[in-house]
Amino acid sequence: MGEFYVKIGDSSRFSKTVGEYDVYSFAGITGDLSPNHVNKAYMEKSSYGRLQAHGALMVGYMSTASTLVIAHTRDGADETPVSLGYDRIRFLAPVYFGDTITVDYVISAIDVERRRSTGDIRIVNQDGTLVAVGQHILKWVKNKA
Repeated sequence: MGEFYVKIGDSSRFSKTVGEYDVYSFAGITGDLSPNHVNKAYMEKSSYGRLQAHGALMVGYMSTASTLVIAHTRDGADETPVSLGYDRIRFLAPVYFGDTITVDYVISAIDVERRRSTGDIRIVNQDGTLVAVGQHILKWVKNKA
């Protein structure tokens, strides 16, 4: 196994406005129908005052950014990157319907012997508020000959 396919500092950015459709679709797909996400009257009584997107949906957007940072590695590679998981995920502020989030993913570590790379992830909203952070670990698996 030769040189690594990514290097420290490689990065991607993904932005999206989180709409009602995104949250309700995610709730339906996952079965997470918590009133925090789907019951407007309930949330209007809370100190938040309105519906919030799922934290797990933010993890999905983290996954999108990871796919973007490794997109160039797919053609002609002798290894396939697969997710080993996310660590140190924290949801620091709510994401509301209509917020535009930007996910930044930066390769922060490479373990050549174990064939792993780590990405640091930050999500901010349109006001620059940090709403989520995490780390992502990719394992680079040898392809069949």
